[in-house]
Amino acid sequence: MALQEALIEKPATENAVALREAVRKIATCELNAQVADIDKGLYPADTMRAFGKAGAWATHLAPDGKADLREAIANMAIISQTCTSTGFMAWCQDTLAWYVLNTDNVELRERLLPRIASGAQLGGTGLSNPMKTFYAIEQLRLKAKRVKGGYTVRGILPWVSNLGPDHLFGAICEVEEDSQRVMFLADCAGPGVTLKPCEPFLAMDGTGTYAVQFRDAFVPDSMVLSHEAMSYVKKVRAGFLLLQFGMAFGLIRDCIAMMREVKPALGHINSYLPDQPEHFEETLAKVEAEIMQLARTPYDADIAYWRRIIELRLAGGDASVAAANAAMLHCGARGYVAAHRAQRRLREAWFIAIVTPATKQLRKMLADTAH
Repeated sequence: MALQEALIEKPATENAVALREAVRKIATCELNAQVADIDKGLYPADTMRAFGKAGAWATHLAPDGKADLREAIANMAIISQTCTSTGFMAWCQDTLAWYVLNTDNVELRERLLPRIASGAQLGGTGLSNPMKTFYAIEQLRLKAKRVKGGYTVRGILPWVSNLGPDHLFGAICEVEEDSQRVMFLADCAGPGVTLKPCEPFLAMDGTGTYAVQFRDAFVPDSMVLSHEAMSYVKKVRAGFLLLQFGMAFGLIRDCIAMMREVKPALGHINSYLPDQPEHFEETLAKVEAEIMQLARTPYDADIAYWRRIIELRLAGGDASVAAANAAMLHCGARGYVAAHRAQRRLREAWFIAIVTPATKQLRKMLADTAH
């Protein structure tokens, strides 16, 4: 952890700059060559591991409450500037590591965190349903019974991403005997756990997204992140949301780039459009500056801190959709061609606006925290 502690203390150090360049090289070379195939459904396992080997999944893992998420967000933005599907998988991987970092289960943390941080172990976050449950939007889908040495879990999660036959993901179940909520790591290879392919999506088909069915699957205590999920989620929720900004920042940057790319040929007519690249550059700079400040203190328990993250996450989703829409209009007919990235960016932007917590949930969260 010594290297990561150094990065956290001085994010602009030579080590952090070198890591960003390593991530950028993988993104612009290896990842860029796969983007079209990822958009059609290819899961880029080797590329995800290459990012991990470079150190991309480890920058936010300082121990003893010293975590700083700035470099994780910055590297995710670099990835998302090439491919937001892979940026989303980066968020899944980073968030899985965030869960394991913050568990009190020391044996689990010491056993799995190095593997997740290095990309040797890939996985995701199955908290879409629980995050809705906490705001009275859905009911918790996983039920459990306490048994010797752990829990048996049943139920189905309709969408969990960055999964594969040997991947892990975080999940929350409700114990039938006492309604206690438990957060655990699920093993996709475990008995009683089945991955079911989803219907094709408008975008993001290469993100390893499956429905996951639990049929009395045994979860040992050694895989439990917390027997008190509610207090645990309060600890990790800011990081869960802050890390998502990397997707928005990268996508918006590429949308700005597209608008500028067509300016020599179309600037004379695009000048009549209401949204110009300068507008999005200003919005991006403001949101990014504030998020990078908030990302220094992801354990801040102040409700005003949490509420501001929600407000900015809402703004980030809105700006992503607006920037992608503007990029399409600036590109015109050439952007409407299936091979052009403008139409892909528009589909990816819609995902940023609907991934949990979606725009409508964020608005409900703001309403709930106002009381």
